[in-house]
Amino acid sequence: MEDRLSVTSAANGVTSGAEQASNGQRRWLIGLLGFAGWTLVGLFFSVQIYLLFNVLEGQALPWWRAITSTLPDWYIWALLSLFIIRLSQRFPLDRENWRRGLLIHLPAGLIVPLIQLTLAVTVLHFLTMRHLVPPRTWPQRFRINFFYYYHWGVLTYWAIVGASHALQYYRSLRERTLRASQLEAQLAQARLEVTEAQLKALKMQIHPHFLFNTLQNISALLAEDAAAADRMIARLGDFLRLTLANSGAQTVTLQQELEFLRRYLEIEQVRYQDRLTTHFDIEPQTLAAQTPNLILQPIIENAIKHGLAQPTNAGRIEVRAARRNHWLRIEVRDNGAGLPSQAEANGVGREGLGLANTRARLQRLYGSAHRFELSNAADGGLLVTLEIPFQTEPSDLNGG
Repeated sequence: MEDRLSVTSAANGVTSGAEQASNGQRRWLIGLLGFAGWTLVGLFFSVQIYLLFNVLEGQALPWWRAITSTLPDWYIWALLSLFIIRLSQRFPLDRENWRRGLLIHLPAGLIVPLIQLTLAVTVLHFLTMRHLVPPRTWPQRFRINFFYYYHWGVLTYWAIVGASHALQYYRSLRERTLRASQLEAQLAQARLEVTEAQLKALKMQIHPHFLFNTLQNISALLAEDAAAADRMIARLGDFLRLTLANSGAQTVTLQQELEFLRRYLEIEQVRYQDRLTTHFDIEPQTLAAQTPNLILQPIIENAIKHGLAQPTNAGRIEVRAARRNHWLRIEVRDNGAGLPSQAEANGVGREGLGLANTRARLQRLYGSAHRFELSNAADGGLLVTLEIPFQTEPSDLNGG
């Protein structure tokens, strides 16, 4: 246990160190970009100073003196911008705090430009402009620069405040968007898990219901035909092995579903023998389509129950599958009594647990993108029509 804790602590330390290194690199990059930005602003105004002295005033001012006369001014703003940005973060001008923010920024917007102007005039007076003609004293230079540039300093202060707020808004918007995306992903995962749990619960109802009926039939056959009961037990074992192999999948190919169905019909064939006949009409292109696992068994069970309701009846069940554009259409028809006219008119079928379970599973899997109808066939009997999207890729719920 101690070794595991040591390994975990070491891993956390490595991760923390990597994050700190990454944050340090990010800060250096932001600093370099900021320095480059302020340098570009200074060079832009250096051109203005160069043209002012060489063109308008007729003084020969070299490029390097124009640059050194301007860059210090903007580098001072660069240093002060760190304070302004921190002040903007501490006292934002948002909807809830704008009054308090104005109480801070209004005086600061007057004082900070004055500080910048004082520092800039001092640097320029003693380092870069002492050679200019006519010579001027520091107070003279301060007075001139105050009247020419102080209002620009005020605008610069508020431009930095605005840029800081824009950046903060962008960051908060990005964080909210990221959190919303994460919450949406978590909600989608939760919905998927809930749907998967519901589908598993619905599917698990099939097995006890089916087993109960089958065991009842086996019990009835034991007294009448022990050999038939043995065959039914063997067929039941084959069917259970096949279905359990895919118990974790919510969808299977139609080919697999038809194989399950044939195994189930072999069980029923033992009981009904010649009284039950089946016919399959399956388009080959539909065999690869995904269908809900064991979706046809309760439909066929219902057809057998009503098609062979009378001991003397001979039941016939037909299963058809075809592709209709983007839909897989499956029809199951029996030759039983069909629906009472009133039930058909009201859209109510002869739905027991099996068909109700089937309808619920389809709703969970496909929502409104499916069709499940019970109706009377034109020449008698019940017709069950199932339409689902034609898909060849397994469901996202498979294997969950």
